[in-house]
Amino acid sequence: MACSCTSLGSLIKDRVENCPEVRFVSLTLIIGNHNYSSWSLRLWLYLKESQLDFQVVRIPLHEGDWRAEVAQYTPSGRVPVLIDGDVTVWDTLAIIENLRENHPSALDWPSGLAERAHARSISAEMHSGFIALRGELPQNLRLRRPVEPSDLCRQQIDRLLEIWSDCRTRYGERGPWLFGELSPADVMFVPVALRFVTYGIDVPRPAVEFVDAVRANEYVREWIRAAEQETEKLAFVDELRPGDMLIG
Repeated sequence: MACSCTSLGSLIKDRVENCPEVRFVSLTLIIGNHNYSSWSLRLWLYLKESQLDFQVVRIPLHEGDWRAEVAQYTPSGRVPVLIDGDVTVWDTLAIIENLRENHPSALDWPSGLAERAHARSISAEMHSGFIALRGELPQNLRLRRPVEPSDLCRQQIDRLLEIWSDCRTRYGERGPWLFGELSPADVMFVPVALRFVTYGIDVPRPAVEFVDAVRANEYVREWIRAAEQETEKLAFVDELRPGDMLIG
């Protein structure tokens, strides 16, 4: 479903006016639930760490006519979506690249050529892969429930731990994040670190250093507090029943 800039602007203005704590600014991020929407968390955190001024439109997923609401902002039917002036962008990596091109303060990839290629590669791997993990261990920040992953999910967990351990071994002396300083690669993996906390997945050193950095981050903690205050409950996620875990 396509929308004109004018109709989108009116839609956002109406929503923002119903949220007095939010000011009307040029960047608008469309998100799902804080508790359940991992891709929303990624972009919100990216914008926060980039020190960019933005407003949020939250659409609780699997509630009421939520699909039609999301479709007013993007033909993909998924969140997050970023409206940057007259430009609408969807899909996490596309949004990050758009922000990097148009906003000088946007969080950048590592500066070294090899590190930059490495960071982009593992970010793309996260973006397109780990389907069993994302299905069996959906984001649920309010929950603490140890689980026994399937063999395929365990293989994907092991691959993630390999990625984190390799990065921390190579770049750990530079700082607490995967490449020392925070980069888009960290943003891509933050929700997975929180999933491991939710489901009691053991994370050995040095990979656990990344999990520790995530849990200590002020913006991540702010997002979790918002998740704890939400009232929506998705039974198929809470009870780990099959469902559309990847919508947001």
